[in-house]
Amino acid sequence: MPNQDWEKLGEEIKRTVQDAIDSQDFNKLNQTISNTINDAARSVRSGLRNAGDAFTNATQSAAQEASKRVTESVYRQTEQKNMAMQRNIDTQLYIKPTSAKVGGILMTVLGSCIGVCSGTVLLIMLIYALLTGDFSGGILFTLICMGIVLLVTSGLIGKGIAKLGRVKRFHLYRDEVRRTGYCEVKRLSELTRKSPKKVLKDLERMIKDRWFKEGHLDGQRTCLIASNEVYAKYQEMLEAQRINAENERIRKEEEAKAAESVAPEVQTILKEGNDYICKIHECNDAIPGIEISAKISRMEELVDRIFDRVEQDPSSVRGIRRLMDYYLPTTVKLLEAYDELDKQPVQGDNIVSSKREIEKTLDTLNAAFEKLLDDLFERTAWDVSSDISVLNTMLAQEGLGQDDFS
Repeated sequence: MPNQDWEKLGEEIKRTVQDAIDSQDFNKLNQTISNTINDAARSVRSGLRNAGDAFTNATQSAAQEASKRVTESVYRQTEQKNMAMQRNIDTQLYIKPTSAKVGGILMTVLGSCIGVCSGTVLLIMLIYALLTGDFSGGILFTLICMGIVLLVTSGLIGKGIAKLGRVKRFHLYRDEVRRTGYCEVKRLSELTRKSPKKVLKDLERMIKDRWFKEGHLDGQRTCLIASNEVYAKYQEMLEAQRINAENERIRKEEEAKAAESVAPEVQTILKEGNDYICKIHECNDAIPGIEISAKISRMEELVDRIFDRVEQDPSSVRGIRRLMDYYLPTTVKLLEAYDELDKQPVQGDNIVSSKREIEKTLDTLNAAFEKLLDDLFERTAWDVSSDISVLNTMLAQEGLGQDDFS
């Protein structure tokens, strides 16, 4: 609180006390003094609060300004670092075609100057000859020389303009390919509005002249690759594709040989079995519901394994006759009927009951298919058991049985 305010407060209290003494009325003295002091206190609190708010605002403003300066500093440093990295990459992968640009400018300017001079001389001499009718040897020689000079300078100007155009296109090519390390010729053709053939010719010359220091064209000549690293990855991808294609070819040959070795009757059954598996899969796709879908998926898996076993051991085809003649056709009919019932807009009691019965039947069929799959491995289990028995007998004869070590 300023000194003047304190002095004013003191004067008010002093005046109040003096008035009470003079009038001999002390009834309101205490209340008046209390009010005066309370007013002063409120003034003090208000001043402190305003000062605190001002301090807080000043502190927040200073903090925000400091944060802004730090953020800007970090951003500038990051930007400078990125720019430095990009410059290093650019230096490694691309040249600055300054000499080509300067050469193009010189050709254009020099050709233009000489062309203007020679064209002016040619025009003046031609007008003079026409006006005077003087077509003597000297005049004709001068006209011919100036004409030749004009043609030469026109060619020089054309080369200069072409060189400048190539520099400009190089900048476009470079800016586009530096984003990912590669770019399609078609995309560069769209950017420059030049034909793909023209762009391809451009790129071949730039790669040859080392404008792209590590530049490559892919095997189909449809893509520009800017670095040896990316080109190596491209070659690795091609090699992987070649290996995959070769493996696929070998697999198909083996499948074809295996199919040739299988009896025609077994081939027919395997084909029919695959058709049934496809139908079961289609029904599963058409029928919604998590539980029913799980049952059908299990059935599809079991049937698929059954036919895989038949393909591995064609002699087991005799064990799936009933599966082919009755179980699978009936299964497909049940699934199609379930699909039809499930599509009905009103699910009455009869429909719900029928669907529930089909679901129970699917459980029964899955159990039967599991048993059938296990039975198809019966001979293998028997062979394994026989081999183990023979092995144990031989070990016992050699004194290497389990009992001999106890």
